[in-house]
Amino acid sequence: MRICHVISSIDKNSGGTSTYEQLLLNELAKHNNVFLITIKSLSPLPLKEKIQLYFANRSFPYLKAYSNELKNIFNNVECDIFHGNGLWQYPVHKMTSIAIKKNKPYIISPHGMLEPWALNKSKWKKQLSLYLYQYDDLVKANCIHATSIMETRNIRKLGFINPIAVIPNGINLSEFPVKEHSNSKEIRTILFLSRIHPKKGIELLIEALTKIEKSLRRSWQIEIVGNGDVKYIKELQKLIIRYNFTDEIKILSPKFGKEKIAAYHNADLFVLPTYSENFGMVVVEALACGVPVITTKGAPWEELNTHNAGWWIDIGVEPLVQALTEAMKLSDIERKKMGLNGRKLVEENYSIESVAQKMIQLYEWILYKKDKPEFIYE
Repeated sequence: MRICHVISSIDKNSGGTSTYEQLLLNELAKHNNVFLITIKSLSPLPLKEKIQLYFANRSFPYLKAYSNELKNIFNNVECDIFHGNGLWQYPVHKMTSIAIKKNKPYIISPHGMLEPWALNKSKWKKQLSLYLYQYDDLVKANCIHATSIMETRNIRKLGFINPIAVIPNGINLSEFPVKEHSNSKEIRTILFLSRIHPKKGIELLIEALTKIEKSLRRSWQIEIVGNGDVKYIKELQKLIIRYNFTDEIKILSPKFGKEKIAAYHNADLFVLPTYSENFGMVVVEALACGVPVITTKGAPWEELNTHNAGWWIDIGVEPLVQALTEAMKLSDIERKKMGLNGRKLVEENYSIESVAQKMIQLYEWILYKKDKPEFIYE
């Protein structure tokens, strides 16, 4: 098959979607001809040499994802199926018009951009975009890809009746070895590692720490690792100073590669107190490293509860206080057991190999009218 993916950015600083896209493309390219069309950036993630990569230069500095070069690039790419990643920006919109013109099928992966929390941010701009082009682009898609049943339900609530393929994101397990657990640490670590953005709910974690007994929290520290919204980072720093937590909470620069793995391995607990997450790549990464996870019902991770790998809680300070207290009171051996449960969960359900195989089944179903896979809902 000749598969063309489109995404606004494949940069290493663009978050979990770019990381997932890198892994998926590299896996798809093992047995298919794969193209990627994206906007040129400073630090693109590396892809296999056999992937035909097209970088479009920005036409205007203030429009990050617009390029006049895209039309010519699309016209020069001969593929069987298009797959757009993300909404609202020009590359995927241009992809839909070219696909229709060439009479080629296309799939759109919203990657959480149709979640209620996301739609309420810059609400009038998104409503205008839906009216002008985005709704039409989605309606005409041969299939919409969701990463969870929760995301599927939210897409259906918006009135879309397209087939929806529920395929989770995946990771390369070989890049995330299980941590070696130590019982001799004086200070244990709660880790947040992700893009620093208001939707991540980091202020809830800081507020929750104020309500945890001093005798319990004195043997713990919090590391907030990442980059992102500068204004939000300053607000978090002010909150840390206000509560006199400068010794207990550190905001650290983003980590990649071996440094990121080291951060997971140093952690005794991973927390993602998010308001909205269509998947949460960092949850899978932490679990793969054998770290128990606390996250909210803004993310589709009920399996944390059903597999005893962590805590899946309501959004808010009080539920977070309760989960943190319970987790911090566990023995190292008990947390290790939960972490190994998480590793097993990832091995069984979230390897990039199994995810790519499902994606190939989806493409074949659309292109060759093969039997409908069980993960497709019509």
